[in-house]
Amino acid sequence: MSKSMNLARLLLDRFRWFDQALLMALNDRMGLKVTSAQSLLFADLPFDGIRQAHLARRLGVSRQAINELVQGLERQGLVEVVPDPDSRRSRLVRPTARGRKSVRLALETFSQVETELRTRIGDRPVDQLRRALASDWGDPPERSSMSPQGRVSGRLPT
Repeated sequence: MSKSMNLARLLLDRFRWFDQALLMALNDRMGLKVTSAQSLLFADLPFDGIRQAHLARRLGVSRQAINELVQGLERQGLVEVVPDPDSRRSRLVRPTARGRKSVRLALETFSQVETELRTRIGDRPVDQLRRALASDWGDPPERSSMSPQGRVSGRLPT
């Protein structure tokens, strides 16, 4: 692998690797045709429900985009839109029983994929990756705090 490859690109490519494994499992075991965008929404969906506007803010997309994603998941019987007991004007999106089953399958799939990754690249690299990703990176650096070479001034947390 080239050291010149952008770290952000590497992270995105590996995320997509996990996401593809998830989408294939949902298709193979439950007959679902979930998109990557829908899987992101679904990953952020609490079992007791959330307002669509809050989902849009969490994912950094428009309410219209969330509405489209929710409608697609609703057509597959994975979510339902119900009145919000705390606000007459709002509605909550929450997973259905089938949706909760798919979440359990997703968690099982991620565990299996991690086991496969350990087989492919070894326990130590996976443990190091997990530690690096779980560490506190702080707030994203602002452009003004980066050196001309694009590196953040000062030491990164260890």
